[in-house]
Amino acid sequence: MKQFKKQVLLALFTAACLFTLTACTAEAEKTNIDASEALMLQSSAQTVLEGFTAMPDANVEAVIEQYRENDMEPLASGLESYLGIKGDLGTYVSTGDGTSIKGEEGYTITLNTVFEKRTCQFVITLDKKMENITSMSFNPAYTLGENMTKAGLNTLMGMGTVFLVLIFISWLISCFKYIRRFEDKMKKPQPQAPLKTRPAAAKAAPAVSAEKNLADDLELVAVITAAVAASTGTSADGLVVRSIRRASGNKWKRA
Repeated sequence: MKQFKKQVLLALFTAACLFTLTACTAEAEKTNIDASEALMLQSSAQTVLEGFTAMPDANVEAVIEQYRENDMEPLASGLESYLGIKGDLGTYVSTGDGTSIKGEEGYTITLNTVFEKRTCQFVITLDKKMENITSMSFNPAYTLGENMTKAGLNTLMGMGTVFLVLIFISWLISCFKYIRRFEDKMKKPQPQAPLKTRPAAAKAAPAVSAEKNLADDLELVAVITAAVAASTGTSADGLVVRSIRRASGNKWKRA
């Protein structure tokens, strides 16, 4: 049992040694840059940084547009990044030490800079030919209290947004009953209006038509004409019957 434990510890120690050697070899390959070349890269990066920090605020937007018109998007993005955190950094003070690393895709230069309010790491990358800038970033060093404050604000903002959305959804669901009532009211059949009775004048129409029909009856006209001629003692030739009206029943009863 003890022999087995010794073998396991020996294997772990060997693996750790191999891992350390591999890391050291990789680091040596990355930092395989001459001292003069490293200083030249750091000096170039410092020149770019000082140019950004010395630029008047009124000219920043115009310079960003010029960078984009000339296909210099990394410079435009880097200047926009600096403009966004300029208030947190304050005035540029100085540049300290830095590192220059050669990788598979190009060179990475990191400068430790000092500003009025806090320190900041300025990172810039170049292509293999050291002709074009491929990226640029500013990494300010915030205190623990500032990080906690930002985290708290982000949490409150996220939770507040969630609660507002939930309140809106609850209000919307509460309105469904009113929408259902409105739909039921629209689907309910409307009562039909009662038919209007005809006016009294319309009822007199049959009497008029009856009068016309009676006047058209030639036999009745002849009988009435003869009766009138006999009662008045005149000749029937001088009488003209223009209309015949039916008398009310009460007068016949009195007669």
